[in-house]
Amino acid sequence: MPSPSQPLRRLGFLTIGLFDPADPGHGHESTLRIIELGERLGFDSAWVRHRHLQYGISSPVAVLAAATQRTSRIQLGTAVIPLGWENPLRLAEDLATVDLLSGGRLNPGVSVGRPGHYDQVAPALYPDTADAEDFGYERVRRLLDFVRGERATDFSGTEGIEVYSDRVQPVAPGLAERMWYGGGSLRSARWAGGQGLNLLTSSVVRAEESEDFAEVQRSQIAAFRAHHPAGARARVSQGLVVIPTDGASAQQRAKYREYVRSRIPRTTAPQGPARMLFAPDLIGTSAEIAEQLYAHAAFREVDEVVFALPFSFDHEDYVQILTDIATGLGPALGWQPAAH
Repeated sequence: MPSPSQPLRRLGFLTIGLFDPADPGHGHESTLRIIELGERLGFDSAWVRHRHLQYGISSPVAVLAAATQRTSRIQLGTAVIPLGWENPLRLAEDLATVDLLSGGRLNPGVSVGRPGHYDQVAPALYPDTADAEDFGYERVRRLLDFVRGERATDFSGTEGIEVYSDRVQPVAPGLAERMWYGGGSLRSARWAGGQGLNLLTSSVVRAEESEDFAEVQRSQIAAFRAHHPAGARARVSQGLVVIPTDGASAQQRAKYREYVRSRIPRTTAPQGPARMLFAPDLIGTSAEIAEQLYAHAAFREVDEVVFALPFSFDHEDYVQILTDIATGLGPALGWQPAAH
């Protein structure tokens, strides 16, 4: 196995939090138990995906508010909140509130773009302003301004017994430095760097300069750091799907390999008019996955990761995978679990 140039410094995981519509509470409870397990195993961070009008977590900020009361150390993140569904001022209030409840552990990740199936959802989401909404970077700038304490209104002071602030309340010190942008293109990488954000990379990129996933992602990381005030020290987290099988049963291994096999076709060439390129899922023993990661051009550029859990597995599968990541794969990458 090749030696890493530097040990992995931060290890996190990402879950979608699927649930049965007939019993949604059970699925949400499973997500919270997985986050609790992550803390016990020494993971540095736990992240939740965001899904609207689907059977996955639609309100990650609310879920993480619950997680703040069941954990004490692990960082809690969103990967990512699509801002096309959000009012930046209201979201800034929610993020600051949850960050305070967590003791400064919230890591909000956001992205831009039109909501999916916009023509169908716009009458419910923006019945009066659907054609006027701006789904570009300006929405992120507004959120950042509010989180950083810029003025939201020209009114403040006392009116009767009510006291008003001209800035979003509460104020969460340090939250702005823990804001992340989920980008998959060179343009997004450059923009996020220029804004001083942290960068979340995932298993999906836009094939612009190449059709080699690792090289595309490496190029985006370089572009981000070239435009970031912190330069080479700017934080980047990579998020590939990894499925270690060290502790898996024969039945689990068979299920995992069929899952990976079914997803291979989308990784062989760019998909759709946007030319989206998907990374292959990494499956095998911890030693085998570590060797593949060391050979990955983009992985060699980072010292923190948020490994993505597969979408549709059972709770027991996630327990096995997280345990193997924390006890096998992480140490093989030079990572050490956080002290309790």
